[in-house]
Amino acid sequence: MDTCQAPDPDTHTPRFSVPPHTCDAHCHIFGPAARFPYAADRAYTPPDAPKDRLAALHATLGIERAVIVQASCHGTDNSAMIDAIASSGGRYRGIAIVEHSSTEKDLAELDQAGIRGVRFNFVKHLGGMPDMDVFRRVIERIRPLGWHLVVHLDAGDIPEIAGMLRALPIPFVIDHIGRVKASAGLEQEPFRALLRLARLDSCWVKLCGAERVSTTGPPFHDAIPFARAVVEAAPDRVLWGTDWPHPNVGRYMPNDGDLVDLIPLIAPDDILQRKLLRDNAARLYGFND
Repeated sequence: MDTCQAPDPDTHTPRFSVPPHTCDAHCHIFGPAARFPYAADRAYTPPDAPKDRLAALHATLGIERAVIVQASCHGTDNSAMIDAIASSGGRYRGIAIVEHSSTEKDLAELDQAGIRGVRFNFVKHLGGMPDMDVFRRVIERIRPLGWHLVVHLDAGDIPEIAGMLRALPIPFVIDHIGRVKASAGLEQEPFRALLRLARLDSCWVKLCGAERVSTTGPPFHDAIPFARAVVEAAPDRVLWGTDWPHPNVGRYMPNDGDLVDLIPLIAPDDILQRKLLRDNAARLYGFND
């Protein structure tokens, strides 16, 4: 079982000042394991990254809101995330991983706790394609709640599953700019397929994970053209997040202050920045200004 690298503990204060009510639309809570144990069948073990450390990070970055995404290391036990949401004073929402046997009552309780969608992993190193019967059953159960689907996938799989995503009866969000690789260029078919999806009214894309897209390393500038192209394709359906604490990030652990400083390079004017950082997330997740 792999053990994750810890996040950079010395977050830089960004040069770029984010607008009021900025939302980190993709971050995680891990543990503490003594209170919220990790799943026995997890593919990796992260270092503890509890809610107080997330709050400290956001204070340094100037971020007021967050969407906590359940990661596979906690499996379907959403307790750590729900605890963080409950202590946030309405500033957090969540994306859950749910049991195939979850009842309407279970889902209603999650909705009351601040959950607004479910996540499915298609990524090979995290188990690959989910059970599609379970996938379809869960979608039908969350549809009446007005929730959306979050999909975490490998870039090479985007063309193959694009038809299935187009046919979904609920909105869907693609994580990490589809995990495309910058070295393959803007004309690579996985990225062209991502842009075609991004133009759908039902599709949203998270512009997080520049360190996952980059193949040259810090300051990850080779990821910027991809993020900008998505902003141009769907300015009203893009979201931004840190991906803190960056599980399974690979060779380069980013500093989150440096990631914030990429924002004006991705969204160069005030209107686009407000959409990316505040307005779109407020609309999708039900934050009230």
